[in-house]
Amino acid sequence: MAILDYRTDGKTALITMTNGANQQNLDFANTMLAALERDEADKAVRAVDITSNHEKNWSQGVDLNWLMGARQAGDEASILAFMLGMNKVFAKLLTLHVPTIAAITGHAFGNGAMMACACDFRFMRADRGYFCFPEIDISIPFLPSMIAYIRKAIPEHRFNEMALSGRRVTAEELAREHIISAALPDADATLKAAMEYAASFNKSPAIYGEQKRRMHKAIVDKMAQEDQPLIDALKLTV
Repeated sequence: MAILDYRTDGKTALITMTNGANQQNLDFANTMLAALERDEADKAVRAVDITSNHEKNWSQGVDLNWLMGARQAGDEASILAFMLGMNKVFAKLLTLHVPTIAAITGHAFGNGAMMACACDFRFMRADRGYFCFPEIDISIPFLPSMIAYIRKAIPEHRFNEMALSGRRVTAEELAREHIISAALPDADATLKAAMEYAASFNKSPAIYGEQKRRMHKAIVDKMAQEDQPLIDALKLTV
């Protein structure tokens, strides 16, 4: 099954995740990064929407079956490449010179929720799907940069509650605290709203990109200065 579909609609690039639960593994990291680099190179693109074609999932986060399989096979190199690759995806979303908009049309868990937080803006369907950080329950701590870019999207009191409880949060709750721009009736309405919002942007890519680079410099620096040593020090093989 293909990992994603890429097309443009006017000046908006639409990245549609197409792999069911859209769980993240090394292939996902490489494919998503290539799509974002394509956006970066295309001077006609003025906004990027990221959505899913699955009826109930946006992205269920890390592909734990792949991760455990790689660990049991002693394939530490692939696991480290995945972690570094997803950091590159998150960094690209944080610094891309055009708006990045998550059209959350289903569950966004773990790394999926983080990917949404790394985007500039978020819309979410209200009739199905939860937003959740289950890391506390699956014994995987956040990397330092993850905490930083989640905090750019989520107020501290709500992040504290979500990170330490693992509770599933609804679109209505997220909308009340302006974590998402709007909670929409269903998946079609969510994508429509996100695409319309994307089409409303006509900012200078140069200034937009520079603004984001300055706003998020501390987060990107944290990836290199704090995440990298933790990733390098991991002993992931059995």
